[in-house]
Amino acid sequence: MDWHILKTVTPLEGLMGEIRPLWFMTGNLGKLDEAQQILGPLGYHVSQFLIAGQVPEVLEPQADSLLVVAKEKMRQAREILSSLGRGDEAVLVEDAGLFIDSLGGFPGVYSSHALATIGYSGILRLLQGIGELSTDAPASIEGSGTDRSAYFQAVAALWDGEQTHFGVGLCPGRIALAATEGNGFGFDPIFIPDDLRPDGNPLRSGERGAVSTEGLPFGGVEMVVKQEFSHRRRALHALILAIGAPSA
Repeated sequence: MDWHILKTVTPLEGLMGEIRPLWFMTGNLGKLDEAQQILGPLGYHVSQFLIAGQVPEVLEPQADSLLVVAKEKMRQAREILSSLGRGDEAVLVEDAGLFIDSLGGFPGVYSSHALATIGYSGILRLLQGIGELSTDAPASIEGSGTDRSAYFQAVAALWDGEQTHFGVGLCPGRIALAATEGNGFGFDPIFIPDDLRPDGNPLRSGERGAVSTEGLPFGGVEMVVKQEFSHRRRALHALILAIGAPSA
């Protein structure tokens, strides 16, 4: 897996040579802000895709792959644009999930449903007894993290009016023994990312890196630190590479 993080290109002078509208089909304003930061310098003016003030509803397929889900979301997004007479306009969709090795990749593509039903506390119950050192061990101690290893994955898809480009981003790590409330959302309170090298590439679990949460889950660190590990950011950078944007 290529973990390279692409540098930002010169603002407003990206691969198109002009500012072009890009509709992002998401209800998450945090995702919208991240996409604006990364794709804005490439000449895209990223806006939330709304119809009558609402994000268009799309049906997610029953699939085991985020790529399959992203492709289906894109198909429906393009159909909606075409029905509005705007089929040549650029649109962005994204899907992400948490994959836990000892649970066979669960919750994976069903992460949103799992979060809404069993929550992160349910994940901790499913992993009870796995990788635990002692009953009173700090939540940040996981040994090698092998049995509780997991990763966040994101798939971003962009239709540029002619073809669809895809980018995949990963954030490897492990599941904590206990939740740490605070910042973030979703499964952030129980996910501890692997440390990063100075170039942004992740190290093996347990190795000390230049960028670290000091063994804390995302819920226990500031948002600016969490963004260094962002699987969504990596997916967008991979998307840039797929489009063929020059790097600075």
